[in-house]
Amino acid sequence: MKEKSLNPGGHWVAQLAGLGYAGIIALGIFAEFFVRSSLVVPGDAALTFQNIRANELLFRLGIGSYLVMAVLDTAVAIALYLLFKPFVSTGLSLLTTLFRLAHALLLAVAISHLLNVIHHLTMANKALSTADLPGHIMASLQVFDDTWLIALLFFGLHCALLGTLIIQSRYLPQWIGWLLTLAAAGYLVDSFARILLSQYTDYELLFLLIVAVPAFTAEIALCLGLLLKSAVKKKTA
Repeated sequence: MKEKSLNPGGHWVAQLAGLGYAGIIALGIFAEFFVRSSLVVPGDAALTFQNIRANELLFRLGIGSYLVMAVLDTAVAIALYLLFKPFVSTGLSLLTTLFRLAHALLLAVAISHLLNVIHHLTMANKALSTADLPGHIMASLQVFDDTWLIALLFFGLHCALLGTLIIQSRYLPQWIGWLLTLAAAGYLVDSFARILLSQYTDYELLFLLIVAVPAFTAEIALCLGLLLKSAVKKKTA
């Protein structure tokens, strides 16, 4: 069936959502793969502490990237609500938005624990000796991971609902909606596997592929789809 055209004046909303997604993707890659993965060594508190202390500016840039991601997530959530509300039920659009806002809020809570790492590095705390710092820093990093795990559950549900919005509205190609549904399944399977499987680390690479491949493909497709939709509207306006 033919895709539906953009609602009047909505091209700027599609552009905002597309640019927001582009920012989230770029910042997420930087914060996750160029900062956290390069500095945090699972199971080795001493080496993680040394890495962060030696690269404190890089670590702070990673925190800043996560913070901007949370802000962009909020903007994208609202933009997507405004974009899809005319095409499908207001209730479904609102529920989709609320799940993404919950993800953004939980990400912000998680980031507070990264700020706690900075606190341990820069503030003289008489209650803590230098020998205690690696353990406390590792504990804060673990709470960050645990909180974001919960956030990704909400994000997975958001992706499932967003995929439904796209499929029902035909505002964008339906295959993008199906890709988002597949990505949602990956997020949910991985999140529950982390909780339920005691030997999760033995299969971590497999679960990473289950999440990363469909999620990255779907979000790149959605980002480009939104930007192309807004560009076409501008040309025809």
